[in-house]
Amino acid sequence: MRLCKEIFTLVFTAIVFYGCSGQSEINSSLRSRTFNYPVLQGKRYVPAIRVIYDSKEGDETVRAVTVITGDAAKINLDSVMVFYNEGDTLFYEGRIFGASTDIGREVVVNGSQKLRKGINVFWVVYSASDHPDFEATVSADLKYFLVDDKKYSPVKQSGPDLLRMGIALRKHNDDGVHTYRIPGLTTTNKGTLLAIYDVRRNSGRDLQGDIDIGVSRSTDGGETWEPMRIALDMGEWGGLPQKFNGVSDANILIDKKTGDIYIAGLWMYGVMDKNGNWIEGLTEESKAWNHQWREKGSQPGFDPKQTSQFLITKSTDDGKTWSKPVNITRMCKKKEWWLFAPAPGHGITLKDGTIVFPTQGRDEKGLPFSNITYSKDGGRTWITSNPAAHNTTESMAVELPDGSIMLNMRDNRNRKEKGDKNGRNVVVTYDLGKTWTEHNTSHGALIEPVCMASIHRHDYKDKDGNPQSVLFFSNPNSKFRRIKQTIKVSFDNGNTWPEKYWIELDEGGGAGYSCLTTIDDNTIGILYEGSQAQMTFQKIDVSEFIAPPVL
Repeated sequence: MRLCKEIFTLVFTAIVFYGCSGQSEINSSLRSRTFNYPVLQGKRYVPAIRVIYDSKEGDETVRAVTVITGDAAKINLDSVMVFYNEGDTLFYEGRIFGASTDIGREVVVNGSQKLRKGINVFWVVYSASDHPDFEATVSADLKYFLVDDKKYSPVKQSGPDLLRMGIALRKHNDDGVHTYRIPGLTTTNKGTLLAIYDVRRNSGRDLQGDIDIGVSRSTDGGETWEPMRIALDMGEWGGLPQKFNGVSDANILIDKKTGDIYIAGLWMYGVMDKNGNWIEGLTEESKAWNHQWREKGSQPGFDPKQTSQFLITKSTDDGKTWSKPVNITRMCKKKEWWLFAPAPGHGITLKDGTIVFPTQGRDEKGLPFSNITYSKDGGRTWITSNPAAHNTTESMAVELPDGSIMLNMRDNRNRKEKGDKNGRNVVVTYDLGKTWTEHNTSHGALIEPVCMASIHRHDYKDKDGNPQSVLFFSNPNSKFRRIKQTIKVSFDNGNTWPEKYWIELDEGGGAGYSCLTTIDDNTIGILYEGSQAQMTFQKIDVSEFIAPPVL
């Protein structure tokens, strides 16, 4: 009986829908907004369009929703669903109105939902196909609602014209892990993509905790990814359980000369109470004392019981296996510093073969600083530079055409500075960090809500075959919140970042960290903490910023 009723409803809806006039009328009670969220393979539901219908009488029934999905939809989408959330404007998996897997340039989702008087909220939700075109886009426009026997078009639609595709590389509870954070992304000499991140097994909090450094590996430009590997895991070192031996905040570096790959991570051993004694549980009081950026979390000295440790692991087989970690804390940290740590993201190889990690720490007064740490002998010995700036932390570096190194830094002053001087702290060195000069764009050109960001040099050839380079930058494009993950480009070595070339990838909120890499001459890749996945991977054709490179 129930099956017969459902068939009757579908047939009736089809008769009404296709039998009514092909014309629709604009209804001032119908509004829609498209959200700039990436449509991700591996993410079941991505909310695309919010539809609000103000029913004056309440005695109406919505029978179909028609959405323009675009020419690429057949490849990129597996299904289009519509949910009814009553009066709640936030998306949640509420009452499903209907779904369609008949994907074309337009998709009709049939259903039957009696409206209540007043505000009624529907969400159009996309699911990506198993093998989408990651450099393509899909449309997300409400064409019309079928309410009883009338087609209504919205009075005004807002939001982006197109949504980008991507991969939910790591999500909450994947492989039984609570949280994935702190992305790094790079491309090996063989063209393999390596994504790294914190594997925060039991909670989302920073050190201290059971945290390892994970690696995802792709040999086809990010189309598919191998199962997660673990590169850094200190286990139960020193007789303490894993929750007292976390490793976090990793940076990945390719030695372009040898092909060797290095991952640096910060290891924190034990948890102390405010008297300096080991404790066996994470109480609220102990949490306030054990973070690496707080007094009792990491202190002056060299011993693991005194200060957090700087570890480096190495791969010589293109990221398949990783060596036992080497501890370079005594080699590089000053004893009086409270902390010496990698800065998350990726490192660089200079033209002369020097390999460089961006690093960070806390000086003898506990004040944060940013700097670099480098090796001229293939990673056997490492040298730490002078601080580039104070009250700064996470940074990334690029080598400019003149051989100088530009360091782009997160600045704690931006927590309060929300005016014209809000911006990334940018400095330059010509002598590997013995001396630093503030760049003219510092504190103003690249706004931030105080968050890790990425800067990356992309090399290509122009139409005449001449080598060229541009700088790409990514971060949450806001002074106030970690929203609007955006890529910007500079054609003049970081002096200007023209707004007309900005590309917003994800308007939603997330933890906001990101890392960029060159996939090939024509493509860049980004791994970031977005609104739809804890680790979101996307590819962007560089022709969206510049003329297509000549190979």
